[in-house]
Amino acid sequence: MQGALAQAEDLLRANRPAEGIALLLDALRYGEAKAQVLFRLGNLYYEQGDLPRAEHGYRRATEEDPRHASAHHNLGVVYRRQGKIGQSVRMLKKARRLELHYPRRVEPSPDDKRRARRWARRAVVFPLLILGSIVLFVWFLVRFT
Repeated sequence: MQGALAQAEDLLRANRPAEGIALLLDALRYGEAKAQVLFRLGNLYYEQGDLPRAEHGYRRATEEDPRHASAHHNLGVVYRRQGKIGQSVRMLKKARRLELHYPRRVEPSPDDKRRARRWARRAVVFPLLILGSIVLFVWFLVRFT
C-alpha cells in the first residue's frame, strides 16, 4: 500500500496525475490505509483542478479517519476555492484543533535513523571508554601502590 502511495506521489511530481489517480483507485479495492489513499486521491484531483472530486476524496478521507487533520485542512481549502467560506472556516478550525490534540507521527527517513544511531553510539561509547579508562587507572593505582 505504501508503495502505491509513494508511486502516486512520484507520478504527481512527474506531472502525470491521471496515472496516479488510476493507481490509487486500484489501491482502494484492497481497503488498507483507505483514509490515506482517499486523501492522496483528493490531492491528485485538486492538482488537476477537479474540485468536486477533490472535495469528495477529502470528505471520504475525513469519514474514514475523523482525526486526519490534513484531510480536514485540504477540504477547507477546496471549500474556500469553491466559495463555501463558512464550511471552509469550519474545516480549517477543525484541522487546527486536530493537529493540536493529535499531532502527526513523522517517520524518520533511513538517513535520519542512521545518523541517530551513529550519534547514540558516540554518546554511549565515548563516556564508557572514559569511565573504563578511569576505572583501569584507579585499579592500577590501588594494585601497584
